[in-house]
Amino acid sequence: MATAGRSARGWPLVLWVVAACSLAADGRRVKQARCPAGCTCTKENALCDNVRAVPRTFPSDVLSLSFVKSGFNEIAGGSFVHTPALQLLLFTANSFDLIDDDAFVGLPHLEYLFIENNKIATLSPFAFRGLKSMTHLSLAYNNLETLPKDVFEGLDALTKVDLRGNNLLCDCKLKWLVEWMRHTNATLDQIYCSGPPVHRGKKINDLLPRSFDCIASEFAAYQSLNFESISVEAFAFGEEQYVVFAQPFAGTCSFLEWDHVEMTFRSFDTIESTSTVVCKPLAIRDHLFVIVAQLFGGSHIYKRDVSANKFIKIQDIDILKIRKPNDIETFVIDGESFFVIADSSKAGDTTIYKWNGNGFYSHQSLHPWHRDTDVEYLEISNKAHLILSSSSQRPVVYQWNRGRKRFDRRTDLPEMEDVLAVRHFLVKSELFICLTRFIGDSKVMRWDGAMFKEVQTFPSRGSMVFQPVSVGNWQYAILGSDYSLTQIYRWDAERGQFVPSQELSIQAPRGFSLVSLDGRDFLIASSFKGKSQIYEHLMIDLSH
Repeated sequence: MATAGRSARGWPLVLWVVAACSLAADGRRVKQARCPAGCTCTKENALCDNVRAVPRTFPSDVLSLSFVKSGFNEIAGGSFVHTPALQLLLFTANSFDLIDDDAFVGLPHLEYLFIENNKIATLSPFAFRGLKSMTHLSLAYNNLETLPKDVFEGLDALTKVDLRGNNLLCDCKLKWLVEWMRHTNATLDQIYCSGPPVHRGKKINDLLPRSFDCIASEFAAYQSLNFESISVEAFAFGEEQYVVFAQPFAGTCSFLEWDHVEMTFRSFDTIESTSTVVCKPLAIRDHLFVIVAQLFGGSHIYKRDVSANKFIKIQDIDILKIRKPNDIETFVIDGESFFVIADSSKAGDTTIYKWNGNGFYSHQSLHPWHRDTDVEYLEISNKAHLILSSSSQRPVVYQWNRGRKRFDRRTDLPEMEDVLAVRHFLVKSELFICLTRFIGDSKVMRWDGAMFKEVQTFPSRGSMVFQPVSVGNWQYAILGSDYSLTQIYRWDAERGQFVPSQELSIQAPRGFSLVSLDGRDFLIASSFKGKSQIYEHLMIDLSH
């Protein structure tokens, strides 16, 4: 028999046949297994050439076994239970492409396993289970692109592993191997990645676990709501989180609360109104107000009466200023609370209202007679701004004048006609805006310190909402259309752009809002022509 450490191809093959019978301990003659057809056997060694299946009979004391140019397709579980004394097993130039679970069970003494120059594309996760004595394993020059996680688990005696000559993809499925290599006592020859592009040509031995970005995410359907809606807002009041939908056809603001026992959203309260388009909550100290915008019959302000456990109307909004409300934005400047209503009529004024301790009064009119469709509050260079979108001109930027305590018109967004809405988001300290367009391409723009510059465009025929959503360290942009599936894009920090992430089936989406409850994150989606939907944001570790 060859000495330990020599290549399996160098093992000598003694071409004489073991005796067919031997004496038992009591002197009786015991019939021994004969050498299988297609194999050549000596006392301790066997060589099988061009056999069609793994033979089930070998002399019980054979110590080394080799298969060359054989025609079987797989190594099935328990293939070698009849050769328990094996110390070396070699496969070379065979045609099999699969090794099953427990393929080598029953080989407690096996030290050397060489599976080289075959066509193996797949290993079962427990292919090598039970080989506690194995010190040398070679899978060199096969068709392996990956290895199942922890396929080497329990092989504590390993001192040498050879994976050269395979087409290993250094993706998340192989992250475990990089981690294992950093903790094992076994040595591995240099192995090179065949992909993906980010790692192609690199030595696996040089990679670190942090080289892999293996955390993916998805929005999974969680709860369907049996009503249509045109807007949705998540908000906190007291120690609880709520969601409110504007339902134009039912004429209500519908409030939902989280059931911590049933783990579902349930009805909390309603505000009855007419042709409701926006229900905007605004918390001031310990009081909850809701601004209810109606297409017909004027807009109103409601206050939550905690003792009566209901909403009470406290104020009407001047119908001469607000004729056709389309959007409401709330904000706080220097400790004072405001809200602004974008008016989309030809004769109304987009108007800012301010809290005076007893109610809200008209503080400033903006942008009269321009049919404003949306208003967005944001800070640009640490200064308060409003961006008004209009169906009659480009979006206009207003800046807060601290001395006058009013907004002054500053500029507009060049070459950006037909913008329905603007929404902003931050990536680290950089400011971006998403611009929704129904006909032209929706866009993402970045503030460069002096102006907004285009970063990315998205085909958006029929889009009514293009909204950024932040979940922990994840940044998404959700593009909803009346004519196609809702597209979710995920921010790619390396590219500095959004990349496609997922599609959702929502009929005529009009708004999205995120709420975090009991350590879980939910995306709430309003639907103008179907059931409003709730999705849960799930994190997926692709390395498992």
